[in-house]
Amino acid sequence: MGGPESHDEHQIEDLNQRLEQMMEEKPKAHNDMPSVQDPAAAAAAAAQASREEVDSRSVFVGNVDYSCTPEEVQQHFQACGTVNRVTIRSNKYGQPKGYAYVEFLETEAVQEALLLNESELHGRQLKVSAKRTNVPGLKQFRPRRVGFRSRSTHMPPYLCPYGYGKVPRFRMPMRYNPYY
Repeated sequence: MGGPESHDEHQIEDLNQRLEQMMEEKPKAHNDMPSVQDPAAAAAAAAQASREEVDSRSVFVGNVDYSCTPEEVQQHFQACGTVNRVTIRSNKYGQPKGYAYVEFLETEAVQEALLLNESELHGRQLKVSAKRTNVPGLKQFRPRRVGFRSRSTHMPPYLCPYGYGKVPRFRMPMRYNPYY
């Protein structure tokens, strides 16, 4: 008789056949479909490409005098090519940090600007090099300092955060204090 067992076996065979058909169609469909990316990832890739293009037309200028203005730096590099922008970096108080970035309209101007390495501006020798593209996520890792509650008073000197022979500025309580 055609009981429920034969009906289940028939359904399993049908499912296996459909699964095999889908597995055969999957590579074909995958090749036909255009690649769809996350819009945010596409925007980030476009922004990175534009930054790399701008950085290929820019130079880093070190040892810039603190009293130098962007116009004076622009005049100094005007012979290399058309200067698009001069950026003199400053700290949070508005005082210059002593370096600048010069962006040109043409990439050929960067090679001319590199020849101005060790030239003088305001009596200081400039350090000119090609601007590198910042790669996010390559910041150096700094381990977290150990808190005083997790520290043992009987640590070997090579593990002691204070260094060999140094004493902490506080003493750990000798008895349990519930008001911590």
